[in-house]
Amino acid sequence: MASHQPLGAYELIDRLSVRGARPAPITVYRALDFLREQELVHRIESRNAFIACVHNHESSDPVVFLICEKCGAVGEAASAAVADTIKNASRAVGFVPKTPVIEISGICAHCKAA
Repeated sequence: MASHQPLGAYELIDRLSVRGARPAPITVYRALDFLREQELVHRIESRNAFIACVHNHESSDPVVFLICEKCGAVGEAASAAVADTIKNASRAVGFVPKTPVIEISGICAHCKAA
């Protein structure tokens, strides 16, 4: 599992403005929408933030985020078993998931060891 920090749109604007002109929020949101459509970033709903996709997975497979409550790091975990379970459960009731994302809060290994 690779861990990294999710960033909100305004955090991205602040980081980009260091290099020059400050981009308009609408520009950043459009760029993020494009990156989501290309499956290069995911949105962490509970944080209203975005994170780069670090795994190659099917677009219909659920993404499992492991979110550390202490340091805020987010890991993306891939699990074929979880994907199969959710797909089978959804199909059984005729449901088609649009955004199959699972967010799990807890304490990461680094913070647990500290």
